[in-house]
Amino acid sequence: MAKVNIKINNIPIQVEEGVSILEAARTVGIKIPTLCYLKGITKSGACRVCLVEVKNAKALAASCVYPVYEGLEVYTHSKKAIEGRRNSVELIMSNHNKNCLSCVRNQNCELQTLCQELGVRDNKYDGEYTPSTYDEVAPGIVRDTSKCVLCGRCIDTCKKVQGLGILGFENRGFKTIVGPVFNSSFADVNCMQCGQCIINCPVGALSEKENIHDVVNALNDPTKHVVVQTAPAVRASLAEEFGYPIGTRITGKMVAGLKRVGFDKVYDTNFGADLTIMEEGTEFIQRFTNGGTLPLITSCSPGWVKYLEYEYPDLIPNVSSCKSPHMMLGAILKSYYAQRNNIDPKDIYVVSIMPCTAKKAEAVKPENVKNGVQDVDAVLTTRECGRLLKLYGIDLNDLEDEQFDQDLFGEYSGAAVIFGVTGGVMEAALRTVKEVLEKKPLEDVNFEVVRGMKGVKEATLDVAGHKVNIAVTSSMTYAKPLLDEIREGKSKYHFIEIMGCPGGCVNGGGQSLVSARLKNDNVDYKTLRANALYEEDIIMENRKSHENKQIQELYKNFLGEPGSKIAHELLHTTYSQKQKFKF
Repeated sequence: MAKVNIKINNIPIQVEEGVSILEAARTVGIKIPTLCYLKGITKSGACRVCLVEVKNAKALAASCVYPVYEGLEVYTHSKKAIEGRRNSVELIMSNHNKNCLSCVRNQNCELQTLCQELGVRDNKYDGEYTPSTYDEVAPGIVRDTSKCVLCGRCIDTCKKVQGLGILGFENRGFKTIVGPVFNSSFADVNCMQCGQCIINCPVGALSEKENIHDVVNALNDPTKHVVVQTAPAVRASLAEEFGYPIGTRITGKMVAGLKRVGFDKVYDTNFGADLTIMEEGTEFIQRFTNGGTLPLITSCSPGWVKYLEYEYPDLIPNVSSCKSPHMMLGAILKSYYAQRNNIDPKDIYVVSIMPCTAKKAEAVKPENVKNGVQDVDAVLTTRECGRLLKLYGIDLNDLEDEQFDQDLFGEYSGAAVIFGVTGGVMEAALRTVKEVLEKKPLEDVNFEVVRGMKGVKEATLDVAGHKVNIAVTSSMTYAKPLLDEIREGKSKYHFIEIMGCPGGCVNGGGQSLVSARLKNDNVDYKTLRANALYEEDIIMENRKSHENKQIQELYKNFLGEPGSKIAHELLHTTYSQKQKFKF
């Protein structure tokens, strides 16, 4: 593309013709504030926070949508530009619920940061507020339109990342709000509950449905035996809640903190991940060798499973019947663990700390509740875990590393750790499937071909003399073409991993929030978190699920063998077509 000569704050630079003023300014280290803009997702110019002064122009310009041209001269921080931005923010604040001190986004809010930087202190435009909607019906997501700034980031995220588009602008003018069609609840439409809208919302208009106080009540109930488990991706993000750099692995400190909260047992969901590989790997081997329905698609992402039940119910036979790892461990805790410790399963309260809001919906899914007993009683996101620890006066910076409880479920493999990143489930499965079918140790357990943040990764592998075609994808926009091929009978694959969130659980809707400023600056936070998991995999003595000795003991003493009758009763589930709209 042709280069053009422009000036930004009297600095002559050359940039590609057609890029925005915002992007051009970033090339010379000039940061223009934004609110609605999110690189690769939204650039509408709607918020007017990125206003700049263009020489000889009659009005200020929104820099995120204003293309550069030869001879352009721009002033990004002139008095006129700064006053324009401040006025924009003051107008946004005039219709904003200002309960900042009690807001879940307090001190981590992009609008709050803008007010601080631009010196917005007074209610310059005080008046009537747009009628608001508060929706907390869905199990995973809460919507509060009184805090919405109409930036459109959630709308574009749902449409462009997940291909659903369940959110849109409702009404017109002063009455405009954002929500599902007819301003209905998230519970009444085909929402995945993935939470990608939450992590891209600049304010507190969208948040996870908080379950902290349910957990606190259980901890203070003397009749309850409270067990907590943590997903692999949490250790790669929780540190950010305590000021650590993105990608800091904090496994030992996390365990120490949870033990100080007072949980009776602290286990790692990685044990459940190893168990998942035993069941799912066996399921693939049986289908592949006996002519079963292929491709087999992984089932550990509840957001993806909800999407399946809404959009592709005809492909249910292709999806593994395995529960996700935390649900498997929950089922084992309320059966085998309960028996071993002579505890009534109804008195065991299982808490899962997850990088995911869809896990909240998964825990209460009717198919996962038997005789009124849930496998998992409460799900906290990574963000909620940070708030829980702070509620108990715990700062992870002050703690020494401690180990997960080692009895029964304390062992896990490196294969389980990488479940938290796109490609990790496939790699973990391949380490077991290939070794079991070939009846000899793997020379190299690293399957680099499935790693990385590419939308779709595919490969053909030699497994015991057979060609096995695999694919790995995350987010529904990338998954949809693969699903369409299966529906049309054109798929070449035997095994497919699908994760609901881009990059996998490291970028789950319940993970620590990464500001739009970092995202717009191309900070590769997903890879930084993923690297933390790969680093832990490398240092593990055992890197294969089927070599987990406690898993072997579980089958020997209780389950029998992978795919047994009792294993199916406890560790597998069913799916069904769900109604897209309930109004």
